[in-house]
Parts: sequence; C-alpha cells; structure tokens
Amino acid sequence: MSYLRSDLHTRVDAIQEALAAAPTPDDREQLKQQIAALFRDAEAASIEARALKDSVTALIDRWKQLDRAAAPVATAPSARIDHLGASTFIEKGWSKLSLDDAAGAELAFCRALELAPGGNEAETLLGWAQMLQQRSDEALATLQRVLARDPAYPLALTTMGALLLKEGRYGEAIEQLSRVIRLDLDRKATLYAHLYLGMVYREREMYDDAETFFRKALELGPNLLQGWYELGRAHWFAARFDDAIMAWRAGAEASRFSPWGKRCTEMLGHVAQGGVPPRFD
Repeated sequence: MSYLRSDLHTRVDAIQEALAAAPTPDDREQLKQQIAALFRDAEAASIEARALKDSVTALIDRWKQLDRAAAPVATAPSARIDHLGASTFIEKGWSKLSLDDAAGAELAFCRALELAPGGNEAETLLGWAQMLQQRSDEALATLQRVLARDPAYPLALTTMGALLLKEGRYGEAIEQLSRVIRLDLDRKATLYAHLYLGMVYREREMYDDAETFFRKALELGPNLLQGWYELGRAHWFAARFDDAIMAWRAGAEASRFSPWGKRCTEMLGHVAQGGVPPRFD
C-alpha cells in the first residue's frame, strides 16, 4: 500500500514538472492521457485503502450481532410483531418499485413498518421510494436510521450511494457502492450497486468504466431492463450511436410492456426523430 502511494506521488511530481516545462501540443495530449490514468489509479488506491477498514467494521458489526443475540430481550406482553405480514408488504413494495410506482411502494413499506417496526429492509426501501420521489432530505434521514442500527447493511449502503449520485457527490458515491460490491453480502444490493456505479462513471464521462458496470449489472440481473436504458445513454454520450441503439433495442425487445422496456422503445423513437437522450432523468 505504501509503495502504491509513493508511486502515485512520484507520477504526480513528474506530470507537474512536465506541465511546468511548456509542453508542445503533442506532449499535452500525452499528458492528458497520463493524468486520466493517474486519476483512475488514485481512485483505485483510495478504494483499496478502505478495504481493511471495511473488513474490520464488518467484524465489529458481526460481534455486535452476536452480542445482541446473547443478550436477554425484554418484550411487552401487549406488543405484537407480524413479520409474515410485513414481508408480504415488502414484496408488494418491491413490485411497485419495478412498475415505477414509487408512491405506491412507499405506502407498502410504511405498512410493513407498522407491522414490524424497525425492519431494516422495509425502512431502507422506504428511503429508496422517497429518493425516487425527489425527497432527498427524508430519504437521507430514513437511511441514516437504518445505518445507525447496522452500519454495514448492504441495501442501505447501495441506496445511500444512489442518493449521493443524485446529489452529484460522485467520489462518496463510488466509495459506498464499491464497498457493497466488495463485500457482496446481498444479491440485490450488489446488483443495484453495479447499476448505480455505472451511472456514476457515466456522469463523470468515463464511458468504458460505465459500460463495464452496466454489463455486469445485466449479467447479475437479466431482467433489470434499466441496465439497457442506462447502457444506451452511456454509448450515446460516448458518440457510439449504433451501440446505443442496439442497447435500447435489446431493452425494448426484452419486455415492451415494462416501464424500462417502454422507455427504451420511446428513446428509439426519440433519437430516430433527431432527438438526444436527457443527460439526467
């Protein structure tokens, strides 16, 4: 690790010297490529530097879980927690999210929390639904409650990463989403972490990296048609227009009646008429 940091600092110093030496146009193009490569390596080093800390945090969280399991639990005779009923509403809320009905999903998750207060999955998904309705402050407060109980809860970390993406805090989003992928403790959390990480890199105009994460998301979840929609946008902004059309066509043909399948179909018609995809949704 120390060698890697030393190497990065050496490269920074070398580029600084080259920039100060009045480089030619050809030299400047070469320096541009070197700076881009240095940025990627520095970002990778930052993620690597957090790996050990994350591993230790996971050990702490596991110890806390064992400690809580061993502790006596006081229950009120009048309290009634319906986990089965709550799980039914969680599944209903997931279905609403897949239909792009964030408001309906929110109602389902609220009902799940009424039946089983303090459920991490239901409360995380409530934050997700709030985020999709552009209520970022409420979503942040909801997610913070979950992470206060369980700092390593994967789905909450993924949703927090998505929220950071929407706020344009790309470096923090990369840290959160990369952590979820690295730990790989929850299939859905890992799937969506790849999707949102692809979106982060697309917004940073690192299109090859974005494509890698979108394709991995589609590999993990072939029915995640949002992956085709977002992949198409990454190709389009990289001026790979034929690839963009192929991606949207794949999404449209996978399911013309799903919300994201419809968006792919609409985007094909939009660009065919000379339109361009929106930079942000």
